[in-house]
Amino acid sequence: MLEIGIFSVILLAAGYWVTLFVMGRRGDVIHGKFVHVDEEGEFAPAAMPAPPPPFPKRPGKAAQPDKVQPAKAEARPVNSDALQSLLAAIQQDLKTIA
Repeated sequence: MLEIGIFSVILLAAGYWVTLFVMGRRGDVIHGKFVHVDEEGEFAPAAMPAPPPPFPKRPGKAAQPDKVQPAKAEARPVNSDALQSLLAAIQQDLKTIA
């Protein structure tokens, strides 16, 4: 069991080495240095952009469509005679179609 554990660790290290080599980190593979500090004095952190507002601002007044007509004040109620004549006309149209 000890031999299998040692062999597994060696196999894991070799796989890690191959992965770094394939990804182009050959300097890290050869020298084993993973942190490069070239110029310590000129380091400047990247500026973080301002986060967007959580909700967009509401428009001042909603636009109303042009095709909407206001209700007429002189609308007369529909009587039953008008409805009966309309129903008779619809029935006549259905009979002529069938």
